[in-house]
Amino acid sequence: MRHGRLSLAGQAFALQLIVLALVVAIGAVLAVLDARHDSDVTTTREVIDVAVSVADAPSTVAAVRTADPTPLLQPVTERIRQQTGMDFIVVMATDRTRYTHTNPAIIGLPFSGNIDRALAGQTFTETYAGTLGPSIRAVTPVYDDGKIVALVSAGVTRAKIGDQVATQLPMILGVAGAGLAVAAAGSFLLSRRLRRQTHGLAPDELRVLYEHHDAVLHSIHEGLVVFGPSGANAEVVNDEARRLLDLPCGAIRRSDLPLSLQRMGWGVVRDEMHVTTDRILLVNQDIVEWGGRTIGTVMTIRDHTELRSVMGELDSVRSFAQSLQAQAHESANRLHTVVTMVELGRNKEAVEFATAELELSQALIDRLLAAVGAPALAALLLGKVNQAAERGIELTITEDTALDSVDPLSPHEAVTLVGNLIDNAIDAAAASSSGWVEITLRYQQAEEIAAAGTSVFFVRVADSGPGMSAEMFTRASQRGYSTKADHHGLGLALVHRLVGRHSGTIHTERDPESAVTVMIPRNDTP
Repeated sequence: MRHGRLSLAGQAFALQLIVLALVVAIGAVLAVLDARHDSDVTTTREVIDVAVSVADAPSTVAAVRTADPTPLLQPVTERIRQQTGMDFIVVMATDRTRYTHTNPAIIGLPFSGNIDRALAGQTFTETYAGTLGPSIRAVTPVYDDGKIVALVSAGVTRAKIGDQVATQLPMILGVAGAGLAVAAAGSFLLSRRLRRQTHGLAPDELRVLYEHHDAVLHSIHEGLVVFGPSGANAEVVNDEARRLLDLPCGAIRRSDLPLSLQRMGWGVVRDEMHVTTDRILLVNQDIVEWGGRTIGTVMTIRDHTELRSVMGELDSVRSFAQSLQAQAHESANRLHTVVTMVELGRNKEAVEFATAELELSQALIDRLLAAVGAPALAALLLGKVNQAAERGIELTITEDTALDSVDPLSPHEAVTLVGNLIDNAIDAAAASSSGWVEITLRYQQAEEIAAAGTSVFFVRVADSGPGMSAEMFTRASQRGYSTKADHHGLGLALVHRLVGRHSGTIHTERDPESAVTVMIPRNDTP
């Protein structure tokens, strides 16, 4: 319930109407004043011209020389007055005695008004209240042989000037009204647009909405990126999104996002895994619609780096458990075989069988522990051997495998790197009838990779699968995401992330066999 509060659009419309009305009213008053001023200026110029013309006329001088100038001057001045629109034209003696006037009854009476400056030889104008009321008048001398023999005054009353201005009022008011109507219509259209954009909310509601919106954006622990309809520019990016995606301050474009997010579709996305240089991210995306039209997309981002690390360790433990289960199952079969042979009285054969199996298993364990000094990595390799055997794949460790540590990697990083490469190789080799996987782990001198003075941690995993082209391998590594139907993308992305973090290199080959090679520098130059 709004309790009668005007929306922001309504308040803006009302304020604009008031301001427009004031502006139009002030403009109309100024226009009237300007019209009156123009009329005064025009009238002043006209009365001077008429007065000077009458004073300079030879007939005026000739009439003044006579004993009774009125009969000669009155008809002429009245005709000129009617033609020029003057309210009066007075020809007078230097002692103010009127010879002519619009009202014949006051001819012969003294002229009311100032004449001193005219007697001094000047032509001047003034506003004076005479017998016809306030008027703008001009007074000028009449010369005869260089002497002032009479004066001429021409004037227009203020009432007539007011009537002239009044004739312009309809036009001024019409223009003002039309301007107000156009401005009001524009203001109404603007308020409608503003109402649509603010959804009819009042200013205090918008303030509360903004405060809550800002508080939520800064408090949630998920990254949030909101794109507009075009999808090119981000309209909202919260602090967590900037942290997770390493985004700079200021405006963000889609091209500023990690490559895998740039290539993500515009539609709905659910729990899609993306791998950046430093993090593993779970991304969701929804389309936002309002009033039946799409107004943008909302992308939420959660950090799954630690969770994936824990899951990786859990997978390793599960792999070890499965390996132990397989070994226990195989040991039970062998034990039953030995027991049965003893029951059949084949004691010598039973001892030979048990000893041979024990020597074979122990030899594999001894060789792995001797070749790989990192216990976690040795345990991983032993588990993968049994896991591959269960799937009918022969997994071998090359004779030149020799590691006393996993430097510069941590044991967990080494397990992640080698485990993912072996898993991908086992999956690829499973497609063939006699699949095999071959693993090489060692340190080698940097001369082999043209980096003199530095040794590298070398990993090579070959398999009997078809392999990946360089283009496919690059696309898979840049893709950086995984879905339930395609889990290899995440494993390769994790490997690429780890290799990139240690400034290493990774490449694939298909000839003479499918293989992935990783080299990570140790930076052990003294």
